[in-house]
Amino acid sequence: MGHHLIRATILPQIIHYITEKYKVDENKAMQMFYTSHTGSLFSDNDSGLYGQSPLYIFSLFEQEISRKSYKK
Repeated sequence: MGHHLIRATILPQIIHYITEKYKVDENKAMQMFYTSHTGSLFSDNDSGLYGQSPLYIFSLFEQEISRKSYKK
């Protein structure tokens, strides 16, 4: 299975986790994820992040968001 197919398979679950946790709609969740550092790594074939579980990727995203919130 190609990298793009793997990403397409697990992305909906990641987005679901974001919508549930942050009470946003899917479009906002996609924007939040793809403008994050975690989203950038997820899109990068060389990072290998696409091969991790959706829950693990979401946990990285949560950590990133909490660090940004803490700095404010």
